[in-house]
Order: sequence, then structure tokens, then C-alpha cells
Amino acid sequence: MQRYGWEILPHPAHSPDLAPSGFHLFGPLKCHLEGMAFETEDDLISELRNWFDNLDVDFFRVGINSLLSR
Repeated sequence: MQRYGWEILPHPAHSPDLAPSGFHLFGPLKCHLEGMAFETEDDLISELRNWFDNLDVDFFRVGINSLLSR
């Protein structure tokens, strides 16, 4: 990158714009999707909707309460 004269900008390890509820979501979603392959975007969307529809009613409450306070 330096060879082309591009400036290398530091970036945070996390997104400051990410809501805590969103942060809690990615680990379980990644585990759920592991090993799956989708032929179309519609297949992926269908699987995501199915996953969200079947979340435990306490999923977000438990996740938010498990976050460390800043």
C-alpha cells in the first residue's frame, strides 16, 4: 500500500455504530450458518428469517444482560 502512496488508516477492532443487541447476535448467527451453502440470495434470506423467527423469546434480554458494562 505504501508503494502506491496510499495512506494506511487505523480502524477500531469493533464498530462504534454497532448496537449492543447487534453485537450479541453475530456469534450465534455465525454458528448457525456454519457449513451452510446457499444457491441464491433468496435461499439465504429465507434461512435468516427462519432463524430469527425461531429465536428464544429471551435471546436478546440474556445477551444484553451478559454484556460487560463500559
